[in-house]
Amino acid sequence: MDLALIGGTGLYDFPELEEPERILVETPYGPASAPVVVGSIAGRRVGFLARHGIHHQVPPHRINYRANLWSLHHLGAKRIVGINAVGGITAPYPPGTIAVPHQLIDYTWGRISTFADEGSAEVRHVEFSEPYDRHLRHHLVAAVRRAGLGVVDGGVYAATQGPRLETAAEIERLARDGADVVGMTGMPEAVLARELAVPYACLALVVNWAAGRGGAEPISMQALKTELARLTAFVPRIVQALAELLPTP
Repeated sequence: MDLALIGGTGLYDFPELEEPERILVETPYGPASAPVVVGSIAGRRVGFLARHGIHHQVPPHRINYRANLWSLHHLGAKRIVGINAVGGITAPYPPGTIAVPHQLIDYTWGRISTFADEGSAEVRHVEFSEPYDRHLRHHLVAAVRRAGLGVVDGGVYAATQGPRLETAAEIERLARDGADVVGMTGMPEAVLARELAVPYACLALVVNWAAGRGGAEPISMQALKTELARLTAFVPRIVQALAELLPTP
């Protein structure tokens, strides 16, 4: 696959794939969240995997991240883009923003975050100072612009445990730490891709202000779902543009 997509909340299938084939991969780590659907876009082989399952039945802390990443790697994914619904923390990231973060902070706990967790596995201390691949980020930013959409190039993604949303005090802490957006699935996805040496980037869709931001109104689930549906509708255009822009690996 030239490109693999991991769809987050609100993105459970990708009907734009031409001649799709559903592939259920058996992994050493148990079942993935869903079968990988492989097809073509702009002459590229593209795969899609629903991170939470096709019925959104897997919460963030129960996702089998290792099985998901291993499945895509096993099928030959040369690049992976994780699509994430997030909350905005700082002023440049209001609801409706599309961003391509350049950094992350991991606040999750209890998740298996390495393929070296097995007793016989080789321990690898991967370099992770830049958690997102610089070249893939560049092409992803260019693809959003090619699709005729605005994009914020950069930002710090805070990965929290979920599935609950954060308290206002927790968001204040994240802001002090330097985070710009907050989500629940950015880790360990990014580091597992790094262990597999597959370039990985994040497409962040800002669907709401995080708790206590943007006027401190309580988060409306209906407004969140409405904004999520609006932003998710842009994803096929972005992926089409990315497939057109990507160099041959």
